[in-house]
Amino acid sequence: MPVVVNLDVMLARRKMRSKELAAKIGITEQNLSLLKSGKVRGVRFSTLARICAELDCQPGDLLEYQPGPEDEDET
Repeated sequence: MPVVVNLDVMLARRKMRSKELAAKIGITEQNLSLLKSGKVRGVRFSTLARICAELDCQPGDLLEYQPGPEDEDET
């Protein structure tokens, strides 16, 4: 997938555990784990906003676009 979730990196920078973040933003640890692993197909803006507020970061700190072969145009 060309969009990579860097939530684990930001948690490490903030010295926060997933369990603590999940409790603070009101989602289950399992859902946060799925988000960290990139196994979700989407994330609500409200959830993203709560994560950013708790970690004092921007959405771009959490999400990164990495193009792959499937993204290249065949010409």
